Amino acid sequence: MVPSPCTQVCRLDPTTGWCEGCGRTIGEIGGWTTAGDAEKRAILARLPERLRRLAQ
Repeated sequence: MVPSPCTQVCRLDPTTGWCEGCGRTIGEIGGWTTAGDAEKRAILARLPERLRRLAQ
């Protein structure tokens, strides 16, 4: 089971559409519970770069 990256900071960046807390898109957040483990791991792999970009 792949844990959710949610940090309870649920605010979407208006420019990127990424959550400022976890880095996911609204579609990724909404589909998390039904996504398979491989898809979840693929999403998790994208998050560090997104969060880095949001922090700039």
